[in-house]
Amino acid sequence: MTVTKALCRVDDIPDSGAFEAGFVDERDGIRDSLMLTRHSNVVRAYRNICPHAGRRLDWAPGQFLIEDGHVICTAHGAMFRLASGECVSGPCRGTGLTEVAVESRDGEVVLREA
Repeated sequence: MTVTKALCRVDDIPDSGAFEAGFVDERDGIRDSLMLTRHSNVVRAYRNICPHAGRRLDWAPGQFLIEDGHVICTAHGAMFRLASGECVSGPCRGTGLTEVAVESRDGEVVLREA
């Protein structure tokens, strides 16, 4: 995946929270959605898809259910650690979210180029 513009500003992501960023993959033109998280200024990105049933994690566009450092899939109740993407409870326990490599550049979050 490559993208030339920023996904968002680091400050758009609430500390210990999540932010939805959509983008179009320039290689294949497919639109994708990412869930960006920030904890102690470490930014991570995961595909906005629960591995259990392939549904989006947000209950409404850009609205995630966050509790005690976990994002909860509202479809089946799976709980994922924001810091690692690991599923710790629910029907897909032992699996995890698909992480996407990002980096911060001048206060903006961009996809890391392969």
